[in-house]
Amino acid sequence: MLYSGGYLKGHPHQGRFFSFLLMFMGSMMGLVASDSFLMLFVFWELTSITSFLLIGFDHHREAARRAAFQALVVTGGGGLFLLAGLIVLWNISGVTQFSALMSLGPVVKGSPLYLAALVLVLGGAFTKSAQFPFHFWLPNAMEAPTPVSAYLHSATMVKAGVYLLMRLNPVLGGTPEWQLILPVFGAATLVIGALLAVRQTDLKLMLAYTTMSSLGLLVLLTGFGAPYAIEAAVLYLVAHSLFKGALFMVAGIIDHETGTRDVTRLGGLRSAMPLTFAIAMAAAISMGGLPPFFGFLTKEEVYAAFSTFELRSISFGMFVVVGNALMFAVAFAVALKPFIGQPVATPKHAHEAPVLLWLGPAVLALAGLVAAVLSGTVHSLISSPMASAIAGQPRTVEISLVPHVGVPLALSVLTVLLGAGLYLGLARLRDAVAAALVAIGWGPDRGFDQVIRGLLRLSFAVTRRLQNGRLDSYMTATFLMVAVVLLLPPLLFGEMARPPIFPSDIPLHELAIMAIAVIGLVAVLMAKDRLTAIVSLGIQGFSVAVIFLLYGAPDLAFTQFMIETLAVVILALVMTRLKLSQSDHRPMRQTLPDAAIAVACRLGAALLLMKVTEGPFNTALTDFFNQYSKTIAHGSNVVNVIIVDFRGTDTLGEIAVVMIAGLAVLSLIRLRAGSMRSIADNDPDAEEGGR
Repeated sequence: MLYSGGYLKGHPHQGRFFSFLLMFMGSMMGLVASDSFLMLFVFWELTSITSFLLIGFDHHREAARRAAFQALVVTGGGGLFLLAGLIVLWNISGVTQFSALMSLGPVVKGSPLYLAALVLVLGGAFTKSAQFPFHFWLPNAMEAPTPVSAYLHSATMVKAGVYLLMRLNPVLGGTPEWQLILPVFGAATLVIGALLAVRQTDLKLMLAYTTMSSLGLLVLLTGFGAPYAIEAAVLYLVAHSLFKGALFMVAGIIDHETGTRDVTRLGGLRSAMPLTFAIAMAAAISMGGLPPFFGFLTKEEVYAAFSTFELRSISFGMFVVVGNALMFAVAFAVALKPFIGQPVATPKHAHEAPVLLWLGPAVLALAGLVAAVLSGTVHSLISSPMASAIAGQPRTVEISLVPHVGVPLALSVLTVLLGAGLYLGLARLRDAVAAALVAIGWGPDRGFDQVIRGLLRLSFAVTRRLQNGRLDSYMTATFLMVAVVLLLPPLLFGEMARPPIFPSDIPLHELAIMAIAVIGLVAVLMAKDRLTAIVSLGIQGFSVAVIFLLYGAPDLAFTQFMIETLAVVILALVMTRLKLSQSDHRPMRQTLPDAAIAVACRLGAALLLMKVTEGPFNTALTDFFNQYSKTIAHGSNVVNVIIVDFRGTDTLGEIAVVMIAGLAVLSLIRLRAGSMRSIADNDPDAEEGGR
């Protein structure tokens, strides 16, 4: 926050930036502290939204807008995979809290839905933590101001996916699928990210791709399953946040004070910016895994996990050595090349940064040194508890500045030697990687644009076909689906209702009421104009109301009378105000399909009602309302109590729907009246035609 204040000093929208940054901070804290599946998902998506706002902070630039959109699509889409995975875990375990889930690992792993849950969770974690091939959004996110890159895209948000994998390791880990998918994708991300970092000349992009590479190493270690792997992942998680956050801030200082981040246009800054140079070197030493910084402890523990002479350890260990050597070269390219050599003219006169800019990276770089010197205290407070939580059993981290003598130390020395050689030949290596990328052609970043363009074309085609602007088409499609839903499942699953058995002793007055309803239906069908059909439609409603009355439901009958009366009146008023033909003049080829759909909907509803009434009547709700209407709601009329008290919110919603429908009708009438007045004002002769 202090660094942001110095970096954006004088910016007209600094307050907006701080509000977004604090929103993200709260979202990230909520994510790591949530025990509920639902709350973790909510905060997970909030981090994506706030990241979108921060990446697109300079929204006047097209590149910033594209990067923000891309990050939101990729991480937000991954969030939907995560939500589906959490739902599957809920279905398997029956719990929705992580604390309760931790003890159900055998249940989850033994479930036939385990692989589905694993793949879905990995979809959310891999997109969030920029694993190949979902990595492309992270380098593009460097369009954000440097404080965002240092905070979100090196130390916190991009670690959310790794954090989730670590948290679920006791539940999902230890299986062949876990120990295959995570190491393979992690190793690929590690090496590809490091090679792409070598290709860059922009300081922030170099660091962004090495962040991607580091995330791959964390995923590899989390899923590797060997001794020391979890401990190494914990140490690297902490160490990376310290040295990478510091290096990002150093890159921001260089850009802020010189006007450029291009490493080929920088040089000789050591005399003008000595303090920044010292901070950069301290962070680079830790990133390179050299003593006496915390990164050295991390690298030793990493290589301890690959120190066995098994084929699997040797294979993945080779990837780790190559990836670490490439990151070593990039780290010192960022920390050395801008500062050594002959001074180079820069867009701005280079000078040391103010205290608000160098204070943050200095604290992080110094923390890497202190953590290594006081490793015992750090392990007892941070490393060992973290490793124990991830492993699901007690783990003790003991690594110190005294190295592992043997294979780990040999691999560490090999990494340093290889990294130094790559640093010396960095220009040639950069050209070779660039040539390889040109030969390969387009990658996931360009593929994302092609997918979005294809999606837009598909949406236009679907919209053009389905959303044709005709209300009759929408109504036909809606009621056709209603008929399918009501009739098809009973036919497929043999759940059709039995034919009704009509009693022979139906009272004459009830038969008369039913006959009146049928007469009203025939009157609707035979009506010569719409107004007559509307009035005839009311006959059926009144007949049903009388049946309610005969069966001892006066309240329901009264409601039916009121609704039918209002419906007839409102429909009649609307029909007289709208310019419609008096009757339906559609040809038979149009009316017959509509009639068939109407009959199918009505038949489906009738069969469903008959099927429901075939079962025994459950009196649980009846008994509940009879027992508590008087004692709780203090009302003797059970129906009224249900509507007003027990279903009060539902009733309010129904009233709101009726009100909105009335407002819509009123708007249509006024809209047509206004258009008619406009026509009359512009063309007096048209008024007569309109009438």
